[in-house]
Parts: sequence; structure tokens; C-alpha cells
Amino acid sequence: MKSIAALQAVVTAAPFDGEPSNAELDAIETEMPLILADVVLLDAQIMTIDRTPTELDQQRIRRARRRMLAVRRDLANRAAAVAAPGGAA
Repeated sequence: MKSIAALQAVVTAAPFDGEPSNAELDAIETEMPLILADVVLLDAQIMTIDRTPTELDQQRIRRARRRMLAVRRDLANRAAAVAAPGGAA
């Protein structure tokens, strides 16, 4: 009978140091504007959970939603440009 410690090397081939890789950090940095835009939108929506939204609240939510969609569009366009260098003809 083998102990679980003897089998650990087989199960965990690559040791996990608990830190994100450079590629993961780069991906987070690239998506940070979208993350922040999502937070602003959620903030605006959370403020109106327990009450009827005023015109100012609705405007804040619309503005946050438009900003989030613009950032998503920019990220998608950047990803498409990287995937197809040279652009469309």
C-alpha cells in the first residue's frame, strides 16, 4: 500500500507556487478597463436596488452601460486586430 505522499508527485506534475504567471498578469492588465467599467455599472445598479430609480440614477446606469459596452467593443477590436494582422481589405 502506497501512501498518498508517494502518489502526490504523479498527481501534481507542475508545482503551483500560488502566484499568477506573467501571461495571466498581462491578461488582467489588458482587461482592467472592462473590469473597472463593470464595477461602475454594478455600483450604479446596486444603488437603486431598494428604491425606485430617479432620473439621475437612470442616467448614471445608462452612462455606465454605454461605457462598459464601449470598452468591450475596444477590447474585441484589439483582439481581432491581433488575430488578423494587416486588417481587412
